[in-house]
Amino acid sequence: MTGALTPRMRPLPARKSAILSVLDVGTSKIVCLVARLAPMAESDLLPGRTHRCRVIGIGHQRARGIKAGVVVDMEEAEQAIRCAVDAAERMAGVEVEGVIVNVTGGRLSSQHYAATAPIGGRAVAAGDVHQALAAACASAARQGRAVLHSLPTDFSLDGTPGIRDPKGMVGEALGADLHVVSAETAAARNLMLAIERCHLRIEAMVATPYASGLAALVDDEAEMGAAVVDMGGGTTSIGVFERGRLTHVDAVAVGGHHVTMDVARGLTVRVADAERLKTQHGACVANAADERESIAVVHAGDEADRTIHLPKSQLVRIIRPRVEEILELARDRLKAAGFAAHAGRRLVLTGGASQLAGLVELARETVSSGARQGRPLGAQGLPDSAKSPAFAAAVGLLVYPQIAGVEHFEPTRGTLAGAAGDGYVARVGRWLKESF
Repeated sequence: MTGALTPRMRPLPARKSAILSVLDVGTSKIVCLVARLAPMAESDLLPGRTHRCRVIGIGHQRARGIKAGVVVDMEEAEQAIRCAVDAAERMAGVEVEGVIVNVTGGRLSSQHYAATAPIGGRAVAAGDVHQALAAACASAARQGRAVLHSLPTDFSLDGTPGIRDPKGMVGEALGADLHVVSAETAAARNLMLAIERCHLRIEAMVATPYASGLAALVDDEAEMGAAVVDMGGGTTSIGVFERGRLTHVDAVAVGGHHVTMDVARGLTVRVADAERLKTQHGACVANAADERESIAVVHAGDEADRTIHLPKSQLVRIIRPRVEEILELARDRLKAAGFAAHAGRRLVLTGGASQLAGLVELARETVSSGARQGRPLGAQGLPDSAKSPAFAAAVGLLVYPQIAGVEHFEPTRGTLAGAAGDGYVARVGRWLKESF
């Protein structure tokens, strides 16, 4: 399928309340949030948002059947999704029918397209804007890629750039720049299939760094220019924001799980013990007390589960090189794409793997002196355990419907919505097959 579109959602009406369900499918955890969105007056703090968001149900489950953000075992992934959704449904007291889901795997990437539409000296109308964007969109189709987002980033009139909304302005030629975010079609289809097998409708698919940025960035950062680095279990994804818009996306298939595996190999311990050691005692930056502080380590394969005590500094020496590698990969990807200056101004770290002690300090040494940790903003009702960088993407998915209307799509192009057999006949056939 060429230039396939993932499911699109209608913008949330500004004066209408709604109950939304979102699904954060990661390599290490799967989170389902159910929230009630109520209209609110325009906020000075978060002007892009139209609704007040209150979480009424949450379910999270250890991910299974997912590797580097991609489904590798359909049965396992389906069961983990069902468990997370069921827990959120029970807490919220509602039945989840449709979800907004994030996409982390599938080699996220960005392309930029530009086009011009003739105006003829009259005032620019909505149809002219649509024509210019459609011309840019026409060249965006790529074999084997599924389009997640199609975002206008800039307009120009007679060569003058930086126009946010050209409607009503007079000129001879209208130029439009379009940012298209895509993922591998196979990865998007398999993720959709795993969710649809749980009898859930997919409302929209959102790139993980876009969702994390919507939740963790304050508007000054998004306006002035900032980079979001979402450090997940199997993937580290990158999003760049400028003038309030997403302008670049990238990802590398290295994350917190690789740190865990380094600990497991370096200390010869089981993977579960390595994860516990990393979480409870791990750090990226050594201090003087690490040589004196000891940690208990149970060697894997010992018949008697022999426990030895090692200095904490040994654990830090194993963890730091891998975290440095992840940060340097992010830095080099940003530099190669021409966005090093944005990261230099502000680097916001989200994702579960960003919670390692000393990671922000290491990021300030390696990438940007303006690095900080990003926590989800603008959602009420979150339990304390969910007010962490690990839940930034999930909360960002709740924000997305409020700004979905800025995207531009051609309705005639192919869609992935029926990729898993979502027609009426297919649904009836699936129900008969599963019920009898």
